[in-house]
Amino acid sequence: MKFLNYSHTTGQRLGLLVNETHVFDLTSAWGGANAPANLDALILLGDEGIARAKALEAAIGTAELNQLPRLGDVQVLAPVSESGRNVFNVGRNYREHIIEGNLANGRPANAFPPAIEFFTKPRTALAAHGAPILRHAHLTKSLDYEVELAILIGKRGRDISPEQAMSHVFGYTILNDVTARDLQKLHGQWFKGKSLDTSCPLGPVVVHASAIADPNNLGLALEVDGELRQEDNTNSMIFDVATVIVQLSAGMTLLPGDVIATGTPKGVGFAMQPPRCLETGQTIRARVEGIGELVNTVVDHID
Repeated sequence: MKFLNYSHTTGQRLGLLVNETHVFDLTSAWGGANAPANLDALILLGDEGIARAKALEAAIGTAELNQLPRLGDVQVLAPVSESGRNVFNVGRNYREHIIEGNLANGRPANAFPPAIEFFTKPRTALAAHGAPILRHAHLTKSLDYEVELAILIGKRGRDISPEQAMSHVFGYTILNDVTARDLQKLHGQWFKGKSLDTSCPLGPVVVHASAIADPNNLGLALEVDGELRQEDNTNSMIFDVATVIVQLSAGMTLLPGDVIATGTPKGVGFAMQPPRCLETGQTIRARVEGIGELVNTVVDHID
């Protein structure tokens, strides 16, 4: 199942993407006072909510499908609320990306992190599929892209064991970790350079964990104006999905609705010779196998 938050003629709704083309209004079909209006609400319903969604999906007939709006006809919203906790991120989790970053920053090529490097992005940085990415030209000369597999937590937990880690996953989505490299370097840490408004494109859908056989073996890629910049597989991650959950939850409670991005592969703009970072008008397409494509365009301003 592929879930999405969206807005259409009936207002903001929780939807199901059917046959990769049409959007089914789960909120209206649900019925009752506990009908989930968004994905956050569905996650809180737990296994009963998923069972109900499966039943409603199975009942969609061919005639009804043809009457549903197509994905391109609705406004896709970010799959999580802006009011939640910061988005958790893993830095430097792909070996070849670490090497390219080390060389670009004058460090020894084989200087690998001894443990997971965590940082966060505020939810005010969220941008939906199809939404613009602000260029922020007055702040940065080096706006960059990073395609990532993102985990959506479905169950509360602290000190989660390796054996239980995957049971805490609700599903997976795509995250573009847009980064102002010069601000990142200027401030001596990652938070500011990765937290500008619209620097966290996320979506377009969340695929339920039951539909992803192995999140540690998914192809991912990113294009800028049709030019392939990044291409790899999550099996290249140094720290896999379960390990990320285990280490992040050590002594710290994870909550339903938490988002965890798992790092990016090689091919980022600042590490190219010469650097090729983002400019106004460019369109970024971030893809993860089994999930879909997250598309955003860089703009000078948002009205």
